Amino acid sequence: MEGLKAAQNISDSLEGKSIVEKLKYLAERYEGKVIFTTSFSYEDQVITDLIFKNEIPVRVITLDTGRMFEETYKVYRTTLEKYGKPIHAYFPPTDKVEKLLREKGTFSFYESVENRKECCYIRKVIPLKRALEGNQVWITGIRAAQSANRSNLAEFEWDEGNHIVKYNPLLDWSLDEVKQYVKENHVPYNILHDKGFVSIGCEPCTRAIKPGEDFRAGRWWWEQNTGKECGLHESK
Repeated sequence: MEGLKAAQNISDSLEGKSIVEKLKYLAERYEGKVIFTTSFSYEDQVITDLIFKNEIPVRVITLDTGRMFEETYKVYRTTLEKYGKPIHAYFPPTDKVEKLLREKGTFSFYESVENRKECCYIRKVIPLKRALEGNQVWITGIRAAQSANRSNLAEFEWDEGNHIVKYNPLLDWSLDEVKQYVKENHVPYNILHDKGFVSIGCEPCTRAIKPGEDFRAGRWWWEQNTGKECGLHESK
């Protein structure tokens, strides 16, 4: 209950403020305890640009699963070069990755939803929890239009699973608005977006979507009706 109240109080305090004003407020009020996680998606690049060019003291991190696209690493490098600011990489625990591959092989995630979620947990969730430890605010690039699971989220919410206030600054933005910002502000972006990839994760688990397909259809495309989430944004 206290966490929910904290999220609501922040929301009430910042009503009517711009994203930059909200970011600055959070960085000042929770000095040294605000973190932004980027996957170098369109959305995350917008937030990175807002943080870096406005010199907002927010720690920016990325979760390197070890199975990212080459194009993702390229935009990572380009972003570092453009802004001259650090983006800290967090990796999965070596022992757990080695055990997973030794016992189940390199592509166990194709065999069952349970196996896929196990891989996501090791490669994403465990590093995320390590990154979030000691922080009080977690900034994400989630948009409500990305999936049905995200349509009922709030701009500020309490993440019970990680015991942290989550701020979703682009929650109500459309994809067109995101693209327009990237274009007008000359923000580096993943060129896979130009090839039909809208949601980009690990290379073996991501494909371009076809015309008319759901935004998340390119993630774990061999699964049906599983919620299309990896566990990063499950608050319980």
